[in-house]
Amino acid sequence: MSAASTASIAARVRGFRPSWLSPRVLRTEVLAGLVVALALIPEAISFSIIAGVDPAVGLFASFTMAVTIAVAGGRPAMISAATGAVALVIAPLNREHGFGYLVAAVILAGVFQIVLGALGVGRLMRFIPRSVMVGFVNSLSILVFMAQVPELRDVPWAVYPLLAAGLALMVFFPKVTTLVPAPLVSIVILIAVTVAAGIAVPTVGDKGALPSSLPVPGLPEVPFTLDTLTTVAPYAFAMALVGLMESLMTAKLVDEITGTRSSKTRESIGQGVANIVTGFLGGMGGCAMIGQTMVNVKVSGARTRLSTFLAGAFLLVLCIVFGPAVSQIPMAALVAVMVMVCFATFDWHSIAPKTLKRMPAGEITVMVLTVVCVVITHNLAVGVVAGSVTAMVIFAKRVARLADVTSVTDPDGGQIVYAVSGALFFASSNELVGRFDYAGDPAHVVIDLSAAHIWDASSVATLDAIEHRYAQLGKTVEITGLNEASARLHGTLSRRR
Repeated sequence: MSAASTASIAARVRGFRPSWLSPRVLRTEVLAGLVVALALIPEAISFSIIAGVDPAVGLFASFTMAVTIAVAGGRPAMISAATGAVALVIAPLNREHGFGYLVAAVILAGVFQIVLGALGVGRLMRFIPRSVMVGFVNSLSILVFMAQVPELRDVPWAVYPLLAAGLALMVFFPKVTTLVPAPLVSIVILIAVTVAAGIAVPTVGDKGALPSSLPVPGLPEVPFTLDTLTTVAPYAFAMALVGLMESLMTAKLVDEITGTRSSKTRESIGQGVANIVTGFLGGMGGCAMIGQTMVNVKVSGARTRLSTFLAGAFLLVLCIVFGPAVSQIPMAALVAVMVMVCFATFDWHSIAPKTLKRMPAGEITVMVLTVVCVVITHNLAVGVVAGSVTAMVIFAKRVARLADVTSVTDPDGGQIVYAVSGALFFASSNELVGRFDYAGDPAHVVIDLSAAHIWDASSVATLDAIEHRYAQLGKTVEITGLNEASARLHGTLSRRR
């Protein structure tokens, strides 16, 4: 075989080789996965407590969610695991009916997410305004920071210098080298310091016992009856919606950070698959995690599915194989990582004085409202919905003001031409009725819509009402200048066609 043929084959092999197989990328992905796995442990235990289940349930859920979504998800490098949003939704079900019903709800929520994903719910992300997205990011940063505050209350004084040291390492170590993620260096050094010096501070082990065996698949222990379905379905549907909203918003944020596009439909279906797998393995379900995703993508520089998969795999290995060592990790080290994530995630440009002076008042209102609603309710869905609805109302009012009517009377007085401009929809067309001089106009009235567009049935009904009022006075109305789409809608809906 010639040298040219050998080189050609080698080039083709390199073309088929995944990007993460290159040594540099592989190192980044492996170390990022390890850092995320360490950061997942206290979070998963905390969310298990919120849901009222054993810590092992949250840890297993984080393992199965991360590993499954790495394969089935539509956004590479995004981390999915047990989350507080999901825990809050299903906690009442577990408290009132028991763990079996919780597992059944997780599985049914996964089914709902697959159906919603197949119906195209991911495409609704196009209607989330930029101001809502900024509010979402900032509110999540605040929530993640607030979640760290309890770890700094009523603790030994040594926690505070350890926290400061951890932050300093993450700020200055990247100036020395970026070969190893700074969060991992910070965690390792703080473990060494606390163990070597015998410093007594809160550790991961204080959060709860780590599991010592693998999860066992099985069916939820509930009666398979219609009554069970009606009990579980409302919680499952709420979990599906909250999980999808948090996941899709996080995916959109990662798209912006990485400058790449992801499949929101595949991500929606993947979340459903991950929750079904998690449910059958006795986990509490989950969705995308903004904090750990930022650790993976923004702090550690991961970009592929490998880091997501390894985060779950490392989590299981750390818990089962290295449980005693992991239990010794000082919480101050993990708090330092999450605080750093908060500062890196928050959009500081959005609150800079120069930005606030340039931004329209409506945009600032939407951003602030989103943040306030999320922080008060601790529910991302509430903030995103409130911000999006407010943005739509502001947009409708702004566009409605652009609709205008001007009139020109022919010299002979035989007819009058009303020129209508702007977007005609429910918010703007309702005011048109009062813009015409029905009694004073000549017998023939022309309404010129060359500079307008009809968007909805309300506008067609308004034009019908105008024609009707002129007809009552024995006058005729001629509508001209309709573009193709407006003419089609008017022809279909008008009562006078």
